Amino acid sequence: MSVFAAEEVIRRGLRFCSRTSPWQQRSFQVTTSLLGCRQLAPIRRPRQSQTWLSGGHASSVRFYSQSKSYGGELVESDRVSSESSPPAEVDHFDQSASEQRQRTSPLMDHLQRCGSPSDVLDLTCQYAPTIRQVSNCLSHMWSTTKKMSDEQRHYELRLMFEHTELEKLLQKAMKTVEHMRNEDLTYALLSMVKLGVPQHSRVVQTFLGVCKERLNDFDEKCLSILASCLEHMESSPNVGALKEGMRLVVEARLPGIKNVVTLQTMMRLLGKDAPKELKWKLEKKALSMTDQFSLPNAQYMISTMATMGFYSKPLLDVCSKKISENINGIPFNRLYKLLQSYKELLYRDFDLLTTISDYVASTLDIWTNKQRLLFLSVFGDLVFCPAALMEAYAERVIANPDVLTLKDLLCLLKVYSSLNYDLQQQRQPFLDSLGDALVPYLPRMSGLDLLKAVYCLCLLGHFPFALLEQLLQSCTLEQLATSKFPKSREKMVRTVDLCLRLDRPPLPRPLSVHASALANPTPGAPSVDSHLSHDLRSVVADQEHVKLQEMVVVEKFYLIDGVITEPPPNQTSVTEASSCGEEESSPAESSQRIAVIYAPLSGFCYGTSNPRGPLAVKVRHLKILGYNPVLVAEQELRSVPEEKRTDFLRGQIFSKQHRSETPAAVEHVGS
Repeated sequence: MSVFAAEEVIRRGLRFCSRTSPWQQRSFQVTTSLLGCRQLAPIRRPRQSQTWLSGGHASSVRFYSQSKSYGGELVESDRVSSESSPPAEVDHFDQSASEQRQRTSPLMDHLQRCGSPSDVLDLTCQYAPTIRQVSNCLSHMWSTTKKMSDEQRHYELRLMFEHTELEKLLQKAMKTVEHMRNEDLTYALLSMVKLGVPQHSRVVQTFLGVCKERLNDFDEKCLSILASCLEHMESSPNVGALKEGMRLVVEARLPGIKNVVTLQTMMRLLGKDAPKELKWKLEKKALSMTDQFSLPNAQYMISTMATMGFYSKPLLDVCSKKISENINGIPFNRLYKLLQSYKELLYRDFDLLTTISDYVASTLDIWTNKQRLLFLSVFGDLVFCPAALMEAYAERVIANPDVLTLKDLLCLLKVYSSLNYDLQQQRQPFLDSLGDALVPYLPRMSGLDLLKAVYCLCLLGHFPFALLEQLLQSCTLEQLATSKFPKSREKMVRTVDLCLRLDRPPLPRPLSVHASALANPTPGAPSVDSHLSHDLRSVVADQEHVKLQEMVVVEKFYLIDGVITEPPPNQTSVTEASSCGEEESSPAESSQRIAVIYAPLSGFCYGTSNPRGPLAVKVRHLKILGYNPVLVAEQELRSVPEEKRTDFLRGQIFSKQHRSETPAAVEHVGS
């Protein structure tokens, strides 16, 4: 037998084996058993893409499209007649030889020097990539775009899609996908999705189909790569089937996962729809790996839990401690994402939030003004008062208020008025700076923005005449009457009116809100907390000369849960406790009126006894009206055993010393 004949026999034998290899059959059987009775979405693979196995002739097909629409058929266009022959590397497929060529290939030597996707495609014109190098080329194309600006990336991707070699590379990827290693397969799929190759294109759907067939054979790394890819893919039959299969695989392999990043990637893929039982298993697994957590692991775990909508206090506490101990040098994006995740999870760690506030305040120069405002805004959303940051930023505002835009000013007013932080000596210069900075924007401000600004300033006890005069003009009030959110608007207008009447600010000329702008309050019957009512009655039951009135409305706006009136010392008659829902008539000037306000936890800045915006101005106005306000936090009272509640309330209401030491009873910082 001649040498040529021997080579031909070997070639035909390899070709036969490539069609019906046991490896392919085993992969299909394993995948079928994994998904059970669930029918997998079929891969719609055209006959032309398979005819090279039998040596037939077919048309070359463009395997991608920039169209975003999903149709009943996969994209198929620009057919060019050509003869499709089997790739040389498939005919001579041998893993060890392939790896040897990979190390000595000139393509790999030049690949790392390519700085754009088009450079890589130009390189494939000179050197035909092997099966493994197809994945390397796609991965490097994606890698080159990561550090580009958005504008440059958009330009380079447009050049890539216009490049004639892209079609050839994707054709080769699709033809050789069955022979790719699992890692190369998943990396190639991830790269195509990241580069923007349409997800409904034949090449992407073919890769998804092969991933389904091999899913049980994927190791931890391949599963992680596939999970990262699926996380960014739109819904389709293949994507849905893969996600369902991934859930089953993750649950089965969970005890054997040893890499933190892999675990987190799986958690994100499972998402909010994961069963509670599986989430608990993931929590237990994560807690068993906390000794492996690096700083990035801790940060990413918190955002992962937010993505899953899964609250685990033990896990959050561990991650928060890790971050708090290594706060220096964490970039803005990660810190901001961390705070946003806290907000989504309704979780707050006082020590970590204080550490972040102190860190940002001490490094204020390294942040842009936008970043500082975003920090303040998210702290406000968390109802946490970042004292150090608020003081440091107030100094910046006082020094240079003109750099602030209208949006910046409205953000600052909202945060500072909501958190009600006392800037002490800086308070008046800060408020003056904000008021003066708003004046140039008056001609451009909408009525609603003007109302928001004046409302926040009134909460802070500051009354700039120019802003008030503009707001109270009839044309502005008429504009407000047609604005959105009528209930919120009415509340702000009435608060401004109360501040002008009760605070009586010294203005160049008197200003007041026109009666037509004040909606007639039509409150329903105020709901009475039965436990608080019982406890208040118990408090005054053995107190002579003491009167209790419940659910008292003052100024047709402020609701007081209980007013306890102690008559003058020379009055000896005993006043029985009573209950009413109408506005209270003024008692003798010499009597002491204690206003008990049952405040929700959200009424206080987190971790402090400092009342927030609306509650703070309510306390301020009640003091002006002659009341002695006592704030009782709902959560604190509920935490006290029932048999001790009466003594607890009595101590706060009648003992000034106890009231000053108890977080529930607050002395408001007056303006």
